[in-house]
Formats: sequence, structure tokens, C-alpha cells
Amino acid sequence: MKTVAVIGAGPAGMMAAGCAAERGNKVILFEKNDRVGRKLFITGKGRCNLTNNTDPEGLIANTAGNPYFMYSAYYGFTPADTMDFFEGLGVRLKTERGGRVFPVSDKSGDIVRAMERFVKKSGAELRLNTAVEDIYAEDGVIRGIKADGRDIACDAVIIASGGLSYPATGSDGSGLGLARRLGHDVTKLYPSLVPLDTEEKWVSELMGLSLKNIRLTVTVDGTKVYSDFGEMLFTHKGISGPLVLTASRYVTDKTDKSIKAYIDLKPALDDKELDNRLLRDFAKYANKDFKNSLDDLLPLKLIPVAVRLSGIEPEKKVNTVTKEERRALRDLIKKFPLTVTGTSGYNEAVVTAGGVNVDEIDPSTMGSKLVKGLFFAGEIIDVDAFTGGFNLQIAFSTGHLAGISC
Repeated sequence: MKTVAVIGAGPAGMMAAGCAAERGNKVILFEKNDRVGRKLFITGKGRCNLTNNTDPEGLIANTAGNPYFMYSAYYGFTPADTMDFFEGLGVRLKTERGGRVFPVSDKSGDIVRAMERFVKKSGAELRLNTAVEDIYAEDGVIRGIKADGRDIACDAVIIASGGLSYPATGSDGSGLGLARRLGHDVTKLYPSLVPLDTEEKWVSELMGLSLKNIRLTVTVDGTKVYSDFGEMLFTHKGISGPLVLTASRYVTDKTDKSIKAYIDLKPALDDKELDNRLLRDFAKYANKDFKNSLDDLLPLKLIPVAVRLSGIEPEKKVNTVTKEERRALRDLIKKFPLTVTGTSGYNEAVVTAGGVNVDEIDPSTMGSKLVKGLFFAGEIIDVDAFTGGFNLQIAFSTGHLAGISC
């Protein structure tokens, strides 16, 4: 029987601890917080989008960082396995738009409590309020750890302490420091799936405005890097929402370049169709001021900003708007411009891009190639995915593989 220390009681750590304990090992799961799954509790706005109802190839297609490193982990513990796992723990699940899987209750606490039950049932020992300060290795082999000032001998260590996103939940990068001290390279880190800040100050006027059925296109130095259809919203200093969070993964490491975002407010209409729509609206409001003619076309909160950006005098009568002015308005509606200055940082980032270099991890076991008995699971690894339940699946798949391999 081996003694296994698991660092971090998030989704990856709890999965790893339970799987390792089920195989007859003595497992101690260390968590520096006073409860398990603090970050898991707030995922999916408290609903917990725990996986995506797709196959391993679908997972790989939605993994942005080092997707093929995940091949063995994804096939070893698939989304179907994740769903069976939680339903076996008494959590009823449902699949929503885009394959997103949630508990029927829409309560992330059900997922957290199910994982805690799994850990306890497996026989793993859970130590809360206990930080791991160091990991000892001798001649390239794990010998033990130091936790709360005490040395504890062990045969294997699984680091599953997360990255840097949502630091208030305990993701402070301490596990990355432990990995570095054991000789591992940590790639450059970036906040990902994160709101974007913009140069335009008028976004604060639109704070809270949600736009649905729009197309968002993002360019870097004039080259299109992302374009998709869906929802977004304005914040006090920029933009957020599903489209923006996904787009952020394409630009988070390029904030030193020229980044532009363009909103197509009427993607279902081509230029000619939109021009005809404008003509109809202008005919309807022919005797009104221009600023009062867009109520049928745009959200109320957006109209004052659109009027200013159009360059058309607000008090100009609609029946005197020229063809050139109408064309400028049409172009604005089809390509509403924003200048991205950066991200809102780790405090609002769903995940961390970057982490322990995958070249130094065996993808078939999640074991270190440098230190025997050292394993990694979850966000600490340089692997990340887009929104839709894919990042939690990374946690479950890598945690499962590390737990059965250690």
C-alpha cells in the first residue's frame, strides 16, 4: 500500500484522491481552505456546467491549449463517464444548449457535496485548513511533504492546486511554486475566458446591457482571429458574456498588439437588407429627429451612443438624412467598433492559460518525467479549453488518470 498526498480539494484533486484511495492506497487530501470545492461552487454562475455532452474528439476540438496532450486522459474518462459518475452519486443531470451539462437542481453545491461524499466513501482522509508548504524528493524520487510545519512521508504526490484564476477561492499559484522547486518549467501564465477592457469610455453608459443574436469579430493587428454568433454584454469598463469570454482566449497573450472588436448588431441582414430596413424605419418616423428614429432598430440604451458614433446630428429630421449618412449608420450597425486594451485579470478569469510544461509530464499517466512519484491534475497543467464545461472535464479526466496511475 502506498501513501499518496493530494494537494488541493478542487474537482481534480477530489477526483484524484478518491480514485487513488479506491485502489487500496492510503490517501491524504490536503486543502488549505476551510471547505472543499470553493471554486467549483461558483462555476457556471453557481449552476456548475460540469461537462459537455460530446465525445473525446469534441473535447479535443474545444481544447485551446495543448489539446493532443489530453488524448489519453479524455479517452480514459469521457464526458459520458463524468455523467455516469455523478448520477451514480445521486445527482440528476440535464443537457442544455451547446451540449452543456448541469445538475437538474441548477445548484453547484450538489456537485461539490457529491464529490465530497466520493472522497469520504473511498476512504481518503481529508485535512482542511492545511497548507502544503514543501515537497521532498531524493535522487529524483518523491519522499514526502511538509504540511503546516510537519513532515509527512509519502510515496506519491498529486499536485491539483489550480492556477491563478479567482484567487479569492485559494487559487494563488502555490502549487506552481512547488512544481518549480522540483525542477519543472512553468510556461507563461495568462488569465483566460475573461472579460475584455476597452478604450472607449462610453461602454460605462451601457453597463448591464445584454446583446443577443449578434456576431462578434475580433482582429489582432488587422488579422481576424475570432468570429462567432451569440450573446455578449457590456460592463463598466468593457465587454463580457459568452462570446467575449471565448474570444479572450485568442487575445489574452497579445494585449501588446492592436486588438479590435466589432459587433454586428444585425447579422441576419446583409447590407442591402439593412439599408431597406433603415428606409422603412425612416419613412415611419419621417418627421421625427434622428435621435428618436431608432427605437425599432436598436436597444434603447444603445441609441444615444449609436447616434454619437454615426456622425449624424441628433436633431436632424429623419427626412433630411442623406444617402451617405444612412450608409455610415448602416456600416456602424454592421461593424460597431471597440478597441481592446487588455483583460480584467485573474480576479474575473474563469481559467488560467499556461502552467506546468506538458513536455515534462507523461500524458498516459499525468506523472512527472523529472521526479518519480510526482503527478499533476487540473488547471495547474498547461492545458485549457473554451467555455461549455470543457475545463471541468479537463479536471475530471486528469484527476482520474493521476489517481489511477499514482
